[in-house]
Amino acid sequence: MKEAGELEMVVFPWLAFGHMIPYLELAKRLSARGHAVAFVSTPRNLARLPPVPTRLLSPRLRFVPLKLPRVDGLPEGAESTADLPPGNDELLKKAMDGLAAPFLDFLVDEAAAGKRPDWIVHDFCHHWVPPIAREHNVPCAAFMVCSAAFIAFLGPRWANAVHPRVAMEDFTMTPGWMPPPSAIAYRRRSEAESMADAFRANASGVSSMDRVWTMFERCRLTIYRSCEEVEAGMFALLTDLLRKPAVPAGVLLPPVVATDDEGRSEVLRWLDEQPPKSVIYVALGSEAPLTLNNLHELALGLELAGVRFMWVLRKPAGLFEAAGGNVAEGGVLPDGFEGRIQGRGMVQTGWVPQVAALAHGATGAFLTHCGWGSTMESFAFGLPLVMLPFVIDQPLIARAMEEKGIGVEVPRDDTDGSFNRDGVAAAVQRVMVNDEGKVLASRARKLQQVLADQTAQERYIDNLVEHLRRYRDDGCQ
Repeated sequence: MKEAGELEMVVFPWLAFGHMIPYLELAKRLSARGHAVAFVSTPRNLARLPPVPTRLLSPRLRFVPLKLPRVDGLPEGAESTADLPPGNDELLKKAMDGLAAPFLDFLVDEAAAGKRPDWIVHDFCHHWVPPIAREHNVPCAAFMVCSAAFIAFLGPRWANAVHPRVAMEDFTMTPGWMPPPSAIAYRRRSEAESMADAFRANASGVSSMDRVWTMFERCRLTIYRSCEEVEAGMFALLTDLLRKPAVPAGVLLPPVVATDDEGRSEVLRWLDEQPPKSVIYVALGSEAPLTLNNLHELALGLELAGVRFMWVLRKPAGLFEAAGGNVAEGGVLPDGFEGRIQGRGMVQTGWVPQVAALAHGATGAFLTHCGWGSTMESFAFGLPLVMLPFVIDQPLIARAMEEKGIGVEVPRDDTDGSFNRDGVAAAVQRVMVNDEGKVLASRARKLQQVLADQTAQERYIDNLVEHLRRYRDDGCQ
């Protein structure tokens, strides 16, 4: 029996761990406040999520598996973007569109059990969820795990009609609906081309922007993994642009889990042996479109920089296989690399507790692809950034962090986005060796102090809950 004030929620993320993890953190915080949350995904993805504290589980937080339909061309067992080569997720979107019927059955079963949701919180590509929800008189909210500034750069359908972007070069200019002094735009042709692709038809049958625009038009609220301290004024702008409330949910960082010596990972034990603030942590996520040349130039750049580093080399699907599954000795890494950096560098290809590694006292900086989740984690621990962005919102985030004075970007070719070892080494030394790095670190620590206010972060969730209560009964869009 639902108690007074309790909300019945369904959260339904896109099939990428960079989305599922913040959705899980949001679900945990809602559950901790006494609300019932059903987390919907596919069986294999649910099995790969990090464990949830028992006190938050049934009946408050439960996991609902929906079987992903088969799609020609999608590898057997692929249920997330981590199971695919980077940039090959359109067939996964097509498969996810096939979850419409199972999701409808789930809602029917929920209603029959007296658990009709008060809200469905869904992701950017779920353009088919709001029509199903409307049939059951359930409002929808979109939860965006990218930066709010990126959503403002995309803009709603009406703004793109008034200020059309037709040529690739249009994406290298600040949109006409962004008020000054904003200078948000892509700087390089390769970055602008990747964004222009989002406006074109793809193998899923629906362009990424059509998904986003339709979703925005049919949801009642938009929610963001962000806060005013990081993106001041952006939520008021988005409320005006999207013509509905834009609500920040805070940074939603997963907790640092303490481990005893026996359960401590090899990475953390290695960091234990390094001097304070002497290591640059290197991680480009699991979906960066890396080539073997990229990896070799990054490796040789780290070697040339002459500093201690911990490199989390996630397995890019298809790349390790091309190298015979071998990391070194003629495989993914340059010949003899691991021998030459022994003692001051470590390459880890398995799972790494990233939050704990970033929080470690030996970690002094973060070389990152500037995914929003990783950038948020750098904020939490006051780490200056060496930035190597690739696609979607990453270049815009890198530019914003450079403007905040907390990071430097690896020099890139303006046409194709390529980089070399000398550029990597120079950027790493600017942050880890030169006096400039001390200034960057000081600014990063000031931001950390602001975000360390847990009372303020929890207040964002409380404010979100109030919005969910207030707009629940306003009539479906």
